Amino acid sequence: MYSLKALIFDVDGTLADTERDGHRPAFNLAFLEAGLDWDWTVELYGELLAVTGGKERILYYLRHWRPAFLERPDLADFVAGLHQRKTAHYLDLLRSGAIPLRPGVLRLLEEARAAGIRLAVATTTTPENVTTLLECAGGPDLPGWFEVIAAGDIVPAKKPAPDIFCYALEQLGLPPEACVAIEDSANGVRAALGANLRALLVTVSTYTQDDDFSGCALVVASLGEPVAGLAGEGGHIDLAALEALHRQIYGAGRGPADPATP
Repeated sequence: MYSLKALIFDVDGTLADTERDGHRPAFNLAFLEAGLDWDWTVELYGELLAVTGGKERILYYLRHWRPAFLERPDLADFVAGLHQRKTAHYLDLLRSGAIPLRPGVLRLLEEARAAGIRLAVATTTTPENVTTLLECAGGPDLPGWFEVIAAGDIVPAKKPAPDIFCYALEQLGLPPEACVAIEDSANGVRAALGANLRALLVTVSTYTQDDDFSGCALVVASLGEPVAGLAGEGGHIDLAALEALHRQIYGAGRGPADPATP
């Protein structure tokens, strides 16, 4: 009998390494289509990722690199239109099969589903981005495995605010101590901890290797990475490893415990 009841996943960088080779080129295609000479390089996009949300990222770029555009009377519509076209290009990339799930993700999802562990998503990307990624990288039935897909503008404040995780917990009807959150970025960690999700696993992605993960219970390179003392029989992060992590944080059915309590 597992003490954890649900896994709550971030999407970009966590379920798939989407940022560098998915969202970034999709933004550039949208800019080109709009007749703009903007080029978000790999390095620049790493800086822009400090801001969560696509429309918010465009506005941040305008403020710091293209301030003249802030004077446009149609600024909100201009940004929304760019983001809409970016989303269309990104979905085309997903449908082409160019962006796979990260190692170990599908295996863990299958294991959790077989064990009756509930699945949820908490992300700032759009709901369509989530479902298309899951369908194209994992199979047409995969979106249905997730009881809750908390995504996009469904809450007023995006990560690092805890709102999206709070919403996911509310929809699941579970307290944070019943769940394990899986993230890949400092903003995601801050959001999860802000929602009192102390059982928090980080799988570091391309752009987050140097992030500050203070307060995170466990940091690994991927779900396929062996971790001494927590890895399951297959030598990777499996459901048994997450259960061990959960029990370290909360104890066995006693409610919240000191993280050092075995």
